[in-house]
Amino acid sequence: MMLFLLIALTGIHSGWSRHDSSIENTAVSTVHTVPLGSEATFHWRVDLVKERVIVEVHYVGNESCWFAIGFSDYGELKPADYCVLWSDWHQQTHLQDSWADVDGKLHLDTQQDCDSFAWKRRGNITKFTFSRKFDTCDEHDYIIERGTTHLVWLRGRGPLSSLAGLEISDAKASGMSRTELHRISHKKPKFPTNAWQLELLAYRVQVPKVETTYWCRVHKLPSVLSRKHHILQFGPAIQAGNEHLVHHMEVFHCAGPVDLEIPMYDGPCDGADRPEKTQICKKVLAAWAMGADAFVYPEEAGLSIGGADFNPHVMLEVHYNNPELHQGVIDSSGIRFVLTETLRKYDAGVIELGLEYTDKMAIPPQQEAFTLSGHCIAECTGVGLPQSGIHIFGSQLHTHLTGTRVITRHVRDGEELPPLNYDNHYSTHFQEIRLLPKPVTVLPGDSLITTCTYNTMKRDNVTLGGFAISDEMCVNYIHYYPNTQLEVCKSAISDDALRTYFRYMREWENQETSMEKGISANYKSIEWTKVRVEALHDLYKAAPLGMQCNGSDGSRLPGLWDNIAATPVRLPLSPPARDCLEPLVQRDISDQMFYLSIAKRDTSREINIYKRDQPERCE
Repeated sequence: MMLFLLIALTGIHSGWSRHDSSIENTAVSTVHTVPLGSEATFHWRVDLVKERVIVEVHYVGNESCWFAIGFSDYGELKPADYCVLWSDWHQQTHLQDSWADVDGKLHLDTQQDCDSFAWKRRGNITKFTFSRKFDTCDEHDYIIERGTTHLVWLRGRGPLSSLAGLEISDAKASGMSRTELHRISHKKPKFPTNAWQLELLAYRVQVPKVETTYWCRVHKLPSVLSRKHHILQFGPAIQAGNEHLVHHMEVFHCAGPVDLEIPMYDGPCDGADRPEKTQICKKVLAAWAMGADAFVYPEEAGLSIGGADFNPHVMLEVHYNNPELHQGVIDSSGIRFVLTETLRKYDAGVIELGLEYTDKMAIPPQQEAFTLSGHCIAECTGVGLPQSGIHIFGSQLHTHLTGTRVITRHVRDGEELPPLNYDNHYSTHFQEIRLLPKPVTVLPGDSLITTCTYNTMKRDNVTLGGFAISDEMCVNYIHYYPNTQLEVCKSAISDDALRTYFRYMREWENQETSMEKGISANYKSIEWTKVRVEALHDLYKAAPLGMQCNGSDGSRLPGLWDNIAATPVRLPLSPPARDCLEPLVQRDISDQMFYLSIAKRDTSREINIYKRDQPERCE
C-alpha cells in the first residue's frame, strides 16, 4: 500500500520520518499513477474540498541523492516550480519549495508550499510524500488547474550543504511526464451481468531504440459484433514493466462499406509498406494517454459498435516514447473495452467543433500566441439538436505541433456560460478523451466557440490549416447523448472575405498575391510584418464565416451557411477569481507592521536625538 494511504488511514509508522504533523486521517479518493522515466513513479490523489493534491514519489537512488519534482508550463526544466528532497552532511533529510529561473539556478522560495512532508527509504528505493495547494498565491508557484500538467523531475548526487548554488545542470538525470493532475474521481461503474471484455493489443512489438515510434495494427472484430453492442468503458491494457514506454494509444474504426476488406497491417504507422486501404481507419473509437483513468460512459448511454452495416475492421495505434533508448523491449499493450449486447437507453455520439480542415485559416511565423477560433453558431445547433438538447460528458481537444492552448466557450442568448472544456497547457503529444467534471447541457440555439492558441516562434513561414502534421488544426471532439443528426459544426473565413483580403494585400500592401494563385500560395506570398499580422487577426475576428453544419452522412443540414455572421457574445464570462486576498492581506499587514516598527524606532531615535541636542533653558 502506498505511503500516503498509510498516512491517511493509520498515521506514520514508527519507521517513517516526518517533518509535519498536519497530515490528517481523511477519506482516500482514487489514487492515480504516472511513470517518471524507468526508475521513478509519481502517485497522487486529489482533495477537491481542500483544493490540494497529495503526492507520493518513488525513485531509485542511493541515500545521498537529491530528487526534485515539479511543474512547468510546457515541460521545460527551467523556469519551473520544484519541491526538492535532499540530505545534508549530518544525514538530515529536507523537502524544500524552490524555483528555477530562466538560467537554471535554483532559488529557495520565501513562501514554503510543499507541505505535510514524510519520507521512507528501503534498500535503494526512496519514497516521499507531500501535499500542495492548487493555487498557493505565490508568484513563483505553478497553478494546478484542469487540463494537462507537465511534471518535471531532476536527480543528482548529494549530500548537499543547502540548496544555495544548486543548478539544473547539476542533475545527473532529468525528464518530463504529462498527465491530467487536477481531475475528478467518478464513481465506480456498474455493468450488466452479460458485459464482456474485448482486448485489442499489439503483438510482440520489438520497440525500436529511438525516442518516438508510432505502431499500427489492424484487427478484425469478432463475429459476435455483427450484432450491435454498446461500449461501456475502455482503458489501458499495458504489458507489465512497459508502463514508462507506452505513451498513448488510440483505436480507429475503418469506417467503410461493411464488405470492404482492410489488409491486416502490423507495422510502423509511417511505414512505406503500409497499405493505402488502411488510411480509411480514421474514426476515433477510443483514446488513452499515460496516467489517464479508464473512460466510463454515463449510465444512460453507450457508444455503438457492431451491427449489420458496421465494417468489422479497426486499427490500434500505439505511441512508444523511449527517451532513454532502451533496446530489446518486447511489447503487447493495447486497449481493453467493456461491451454489452444489452443496449442502454441512448446511443452516445460525437460532434466535431472548431475549424474546418482547410488552408483558408493561417498562422503567421514568429508568433508567440496567435489565436484562431472556430464557431458552431446558433443557427446550426438550432436545426441540428433536439428540442431537449444534448448532454456532453466527454471531450477530446486536438491541434497539431504548434498548438499551446485550447478552450471551447459556451454561449446562450448572448451570455457566456462556464467553458465546456479548456487546456491552458495543451500538448499535441498528450491527447485523450477526458470526462468532464459534470455533464453540460447544450440546447438548440446555443453557440460553441473553440479557440486555439499557437506558437510559431520556430517557424520561418506561414502555417496553414490542413491534415499534415506540419499543418494545423483546431478541433474539439465532444462526446454526448442522445445521438443526433448533427456530426460536424465547424467554420472558416468565408471565401468572399478571403478573396477581398488577398486583393487588398496586392493593391495596398504591394504583396505578390494574385487571383490566379491558390490560397496556400497567396498566404506564402505575404511578407509578414507586425502590422500585417495584427490585420490578419482582426480580419478573422470580424469577417463573415463559411459553415460546415453537416449530418452524419456528410451532407449539409438545411440552411444558408455561406457569408454568415458569428453568434455575438454580448455578456462575456468574467475571468475566474483567485482566492488570494487573505495571503495578500496578511503579507501587507506583515509588511506594514515591519515598516511601522522601523518608523517607530526611527521616530523614537529622532526624538531622543532632538532632546539631547537641545540647549538647556534659563528660567
